[in-house]
Amino acid sequence: MSNQLINEKSPYLLQHAENPVDWYPWCQEAFEKAEREEKPVFLSIGYSTCHWCHVMERESFENQEIADILNEYFVSVKVDREERPDIDSVYMSVCQILTGGGGWPMSIFMTPLQKPFFAGTYFPPESERGMTGFKELLLAIAEKWGKDRDKLVQSADELLAYLGGTDGGESKEPGGRNVKAADAGKIDERLPEKAARLLSDSFDRENGGFGDAPKFPMPYNLIFLTLYSHIYKKETAFEQVRITLEQMRRGGIFDHIGYGFSRYSTDKYYLVPHFEKMLYDNALLIIAYAAAYKVSGDRQLLDTAEKTAQYVLREMTGPEGGFYSAQDADSEGEEGKFYVWSPREVCAILGDRRGKEFCAYFGITEEGNFEGKNIPNLLNGHEIIDDLAKEKEILYRSRRDRTKLHLDDKILTAWNSLMISALSILYRVTGEDKYLLAAERAQKFTEKYLACSSTLYVSCRGGGHGAVKGFLDEYVYYAAALIGLYEAIGQDEYLKRAVSMCREAERQFADSGGGYFLYGPENGRLITRPKEIYDNALPSGNSVMAYCLVRLWQITGERDYGQKAERQLAFMAGEAEHYPAACCMYLTALLFYRNPPKKITAVLAEDDSVKETVRRLPFCAEFKILRDETKEYKRLGGKTTYYVCEGHKCMPPTNEKPE
Repeated sequence: MSNQLINEKSPYLLQHAENPVDWYPWCQEAFEKAEREEKPVFLSIGYSTCHWCHVMERESFENQEIADILNEYFVSVKVDREERPDIDSVYMSVCQILTGGGGWPMSIFMTPLQKPFFAGTYFPPESERGMTGFKELLLAIAEKWGKDRDKLVQSADELLAYLGGTDGGESKEPGGRNVKAADAGKIDERLPEKAARLLSDSFDRENGGFGDAPKFPMPYNLIFLTLYSHIYKKETAFEQVRITLEQMRRGGIFDHIGYGFSRYSTDKYYLVPHFEKMLYDNALLIIAYAAAYKVSGDRQLLDTAEKTAQYVLREMTGPEGGFYSAQDADSEGEEGKFYVWSPREVCAILGDRRGKEFCAYFGITEEGNFEGKNIPNLLNGHEIIDDLAKEKEILYRSRRDRTKLHLDDKILTAWNSLMISALSILYRVTGEDKYLLAAERAQKFTEKYLACSSTLYVSCRGGGHGAVKGFLDEYVYYAAALIGLYEAIGQDEYLKRAVSMCREAERQFADSGGGYFLYGPENGRLITRPKEIYDNALPSGNSVMAYCLVRLWQITGERDYGQKAERQLAFMAGEAEHYPAACCMYLTALLFYRNPPKKITAVLAEDDSVKETVRRLPFCAEFKILRDETKEYKRLGGKTTYYVCEGHKCMPPTNEKPE
């Protein structure tokens, strides 16, 4: 029998619609029921491609005995963290404060007034190996609620007071430090250097990446280091980027058969991934690889960026151009089963001779490297660019016949925008029209299904936007994507729309004391109002807003954007000084602010092409390409001619390629 989730659009909520648990979505009805029946609320937050969310569902939420306990003593609420990042952010802070960590599935117990008093993540159904069982926990909380409710309510009130409440004056970052509106200071010119040093201190020189296992790609750190090394000629910083990008491409975190990157590596070698693939990781990694290629000219880096784009365009793109959110890690209840191989399977498909050659190349052995089977990889040192495209395509087609992976086919405005940015940058690096066309299709999709005038929505699925109005991230990520499209082809409509998105973000989310809140007055009200500062799985909205304001100032020359950019940069500087390596997207904006890109106008020779001209322009340049001469821009000697402005001065026209 279906529960209250049956009419939702979220794939994650729909996965739980047939559970025996009487789930509610986040809604007033659920909290009114809890208050009326004097029950605590059990809040479960996750997402559709989360492995441990699936495990807890199978073990506990499909368990009739546990469902009966939940239905009798609690009101149960399910939230898709990707649809409601505001709820996820608020209660993730709670989880981190109460437990010292966080993750998904997130399990929160709270009063009918949404005040939390207990938090955790995954619980097994029965107590085991020192972990409290979910059934035991439910019964203990139900008993405590019945006998000593006042104490639970008191602890919830104390926690809420510690978090700062909803007065809008301050919020709290994970770890418990208050972020006050007045925390704005002078911009420390040494912040990029400090961040680079901190990252260098944690760099794994043998295996790439930063820190030990598990290793997350953290592409915005790599993008920052690439720009930092390029501007200040810091070869050591770029070597860290190069080693990391190469090791990720060599490891099993990269899908050598179907391309694209998994969420993270469970080991320090990048061999064994957590197999889910997220759109945002792949978008940011395309940017990281493309930027590193542009700086270095290393063809292997561009090959990785293009193969990752091929994966997204082949498997994660809808019929009208929007990009899907994620692919699951599990198939037939086993994580990674879809992706692994034995030598026998490979040889049966490719034939004995070519099969053995393929296995030797990609480290596929009888012993296996993952639960008796093999994750293809190049950690053996073989060349990254190979001549096995035909064999990989045959194995790819064969693999599609295995049990299909769950696809989270909702389209998220923020993640869609990241992919638009990635494709725009890939176009600027390669000059390939297919990337620009895909970016523009996705932008049109955004306007059709995710926007209504100046209002953005978080997601859509199956036609028509969702019910949740956008948060800060939706507006600033989309503004950044529009700026990227403008930078790629110079169409004023993209710049005007970016301006309108930033104005709307200012109206809804700005704090008069500095910075921007995650949610605004049109999003409802929660127990706290977060102001996210540090980059996490995604760059923080405050950092991306700083980038947008800086670039709008540099493109338009309007002083109003300059003042807002400087104010936001100063606000973020007050936060970044505590640990600048956690604010790499902000530092990227700061580097752009301190080092404005060159402005280049190229007038093409008759035998020159846009594609080739785009490819030879320098990293980060702001450019316009003219096929014909104008009154202001003439060819020299009939050859392609470049007009370059940098800082507050313009150089004489030249036929020499700008550096």
